[in-house]
Amino acid sequence: MSDTLSPPAAEAAGQAPVHRDRNEWFAFMDETSAEEGYFLTVGDRHWAFFHDDGPVLLVTFEQIDTVRERVTALPYGHDVARLNGWSHLCLISEGETWYRDPAVYAYIDRLVDEAFFEDFDKVVFYGAGPAGYAACAFSVAAPGSTVVAISPRATLSAGVAGWERRHLAKRKLDFTSRYGYAPDMTEGAARVHIFHDPRNAPDAMHAALFRESWVRHYATPFLGEAIEASMLLLSILPVLLKEAADDTLDAARFARLWRARRSFGPYLRAILRENDSRPRRALGICRSVVARLGAPRFRRRMLDLEAALGLPSQRSDAADD
Repeated sequence: MSDTLSPPAAEAAGQAPVHRDRNEWFAFMDETSAEEGYFLTVGDRHWAFFHDDGPVLLVTFEQIDTVRERVTALPYGHDVARLNGWSHLCLISEGETWYRDPAVYAYIDRLVDEAFFEDFDKVVFYGAGPAGYAACAFSVAAPGSTVVAISPRATLSAGVAGWERRHLAKRKLDFTSRYGYAPDMTEGAARVHIFHDPRNAPDAMHAALFRESWVRHYATPFLGEAIEASMLLLSILPVLLKEAADDTLDAARFARLWRARRSFGPYLRAILRENDSRPRRALGICRSVVARLGAPRFRRRMLDLEAALGLPSQRSDAADD
């Protein structure tokens, strides 16, 4: 999973142009933040974008190429913050850096020294994958904060996560120094909300390392490493962030929101694939989907399974497309 947010559909109006030229984009970011914040360079491969709009601060971690390719040319977190009247701080990276850079540590240290986070009534850190690692790791800078992390990595240190084979090129990064081991860095957080697919073994193993009393786990099976993209397509990610900020997010609330997956094609296709070798169970899935949604692909599969099993068809002519 990339450590960037997948762009949702853009608004129809009031958008800034896409800035293909980097210098043009840098100027645009300077202009956007000039009155109510700042945009500054942090070392060689990172930038900090801050926009001050309200008493709640959303902190996100995104990649420069993804931000520049968005229709607004602004971080996704800025859209969520603007929608809710929040302030927004985004650490933007050049590639997948995992934010393991002394310049980033020094920047966070400066914010702590200036009591920056204390100016806000609530601070919410958000990230997915490697950015989920960063959200957890840097939350230590804002005691009492809330963290929302999708499939966060705990560390890439071989001594702890030697089983992690997805990021071998990043093993050379130092995960033992400051802001290093993400589970320990959440110690001062008020609440840490972790979403992961328990069927994805590496993500489940990372999630298992976050086991303190302030951590809540939420299972999102059958989505693998596409959880963030799925939440964006289902339009529930902004809701989760809002509820986390309001301290209303819990298992019951998530279960209600997550019911939207029952009409979500990628999820339905994933559970059908999982049951390819169980024709009767696969047939039950197809019948349920067809009854609720129509879904021509599932109807065709239902008919094939009924024929293969020698069962009477439950297809109705009225349901045909």
